[in-house]
Amino acid sequence: MPDRGSPTLRRQRLGRELRRLREGADMIGDDVAARLGWSAAKVSRVETAKTFPTPKDVEDLLELYRADRAVRQQLLDLRRGAAQKGWWEEYRAALPPTAMALMDREAEATLARNWEPQVIPGLLQTANYSRALMAAMQPIVQIPHSYIDQRVEARMARQQYLLHGSRPLSFMAVIDESVLRRQFGDAKVMREQLDHLVEIADLEHVEMRILTQETPPPTPTGPFLHLKFPDFPDVVYLEEFFGARFVEDAEQVFAYERAFQHLLSISLDEAMSQQLIRSISERWQ
Repeated sequence: MPDRGSPTLRRQRLGRELRRLREGADMIGDDVAARLGWSAAKVSRVETAKTFPTPKDVEDLLELYRADRAVRQQLLDLRRGAAQKGWWEEYRAALPPTAMALMDREAEATLARNWEPQVIPGLLQTANYSRALMAAMQPIVQIPHSYIDQRVEARMARQQYLLHGSRPLSFMAVIDESVLRRQFGDAKVMREQLDHLVEIADLEHVEMRILTQETPPPTPTGPFLHLKFPDFPDVVYLEEFFGARFVEDAEQVFAYERAFQHLLSISLDEAMSQQLIRSISERWQ
């Protein structure tokens, strides 16, 4: 599986670096357009990642800005990486556009914080649990049967890509205790799923906490996934009844960050969380 990286964010990074070089050369968009025979609109669209420049476009800009050899190589490599397709593209037919957008974004994330009051987080699900969950949704959310296997396969590939690759994602999850008791599939599926939680919690980059049923959450919020990036603003991903959306407003994102920190503070510590998971797992006989 390829190294982690988002084609979308790489294109944005390329545009941002080209703008920085233009400004460093003391040029405005009209200057660049006149020198290269472009329109000013094209210069703007390249810098805002609305137009993906050709390799020659990038080379012409670097020549105009008199970029040194190291910078040229860096940006040409960045352009090459931005042209590659993400692993998730092979599942495009079976996945909703919002899921594709999430996989693209999280490919560049360094940290993900997930609050889940309803089901096991997708990054921690077994294939059998995932399949049982999709089957349970069928009366309300109609998923073509031909897509279910592809969606399960994509979910397993996402886990491998983010949690078991060469640059694994740091993942923190707070899970409501009721999730461990809510049955999807038969008892064997549940036992396998909870045993998997205990196993994956041993990974250094995974932190898992359980919020007990005796400790109500501070606000009746639904599930959310908060993503942090090294050089882009944080975003929050919300799944809703009719799809999903990203929250990008800085104040709102910070509110979700505070909510997650509070959930961490009132949940069991890691050792006690694993002990509770093991205890409930033994009941799924």
